Amino acid sequence: MSPSTYKIKSPLMGTFYSAPGPGEKPYVEVGQQVNASDVVCVIESMKVFTELRTDKGGFIKTILVENEELVMKNQDLIEIEIG
Repeated sequence: MSPSTYKIKSPLMGTFYSAPGPGEKPYVEVGQQVNASDVVCVIESMKVFTELRTDKGGFIKTILVENEELVMKNQDLIEIEIG
């Protein structure tokens, strides 16, 4: 990981959702510009949906998991190139 890359990690174990609902546009896509506090995905655990927001602005470099994939606590989900 270069100093100009920021990783969003899962704060809990659950299901990763890249969009607000089935058939809807994803929150973010590779290459998209994001600003600090933008929602980038949702993690669902025990019927509770937690929005994950970026702390820093930049461009989405990589989305490391697939929609509806089970993720573990502290797992890397999205890489953002700061800039």
